[in-house]
Amino acid sequence: MTAIAHDLDRRDARVTTGLASSTLTITRRAALRYLRTPQLIVMATVQMALFFLIYRYMFGGAIHAGSLPYVDFLVPGFVATGVLFSGIGAAVATAEDLEQGFVDRLRSLPIPRSSVLAARAIADTAILTLSSAVTVAIAFAVGFRLHGSVGQGLAAFGLVVLFGFAFEWVFVTMGLLAGGAQAAQGMGMIVFPLAFISSAYVPAASMPGWLQVFAKHQPLTYMVDAVRGLTLGSQAQVELGHPASYYVARAVVWTTAILIVSVPLAVAKYRRG
Repeated sequence: MTAIAHDLDRRDARVTTGLASSTLTITRRAALRYLRTPQLIVMATVQMALFFLIYRYMFGGAIHAGSLPYVDFLVPGFVATGVLFSGIGAAVATAEDLEQGFVDRLRSLPIPRSSVLAARAIADTAILTLSSAVTVAIAFAVGFRLHGSVGQGLAAFGLVVLFGFAFEWVFVTMGLLAGGAQAAQGMGMIVFPLAFISSAYVPAASMPGWLQVFAKHQPLTYMVDAVRGLTLGSQAQVELGHPASYYVARAVVWTTAILIVSVPLAVAKYRRG
């Protein structure tokens, strides 16, 4: 029994090492692709910044957010929704890898199936992290102020990145299902209703009653309000009606649920080919 257990331990160690090393190798390949095509990074970052400035200066005077300055209300919502729009690139890139035969070559290698998809999710999460950081820097430059502690601000940013990682798996699944890059981009547009029917850009209470039910209880609204609760301090609790912990807990539950559903779906689709 001891020998069998030892063999099992060695096999598990090989599988773990294989998963880690293959994921790292494929992640490096995806990262090099971005470095060799810097337009992808620049355009993703510039696009987020431009849309933020449009909302900040064109709509800021027309939208009222209670006692909060609109820039303080907008930034948490914009950064949280920005990871969704950045994530569309993962769906397109996954579909392109399928079209170009790269995924077929990887399937022929003796590596864990999940490592291919995990590498894509990690690489694209790194890009959305960079885009979000640039947007936050611009936000501070145009008037946003952190009313919570620095630790709370960092926790809010980490929460957004985690949320983005979960949705990367959703987009990877879309890319596997789409059958082509153009179709994947079209499927990715499903995030637009999710982003706009939320509390990201306007208070959910300003929407029609029948629409508020969805807007207040969908995952993005909980994430946005969690970020607001962490970054805006006591002001946020007055506006939101609950402490930050209330929204953080629900945002983490939603993020975990998205991962639990999307990761097995993506791996199953990848294995079926």
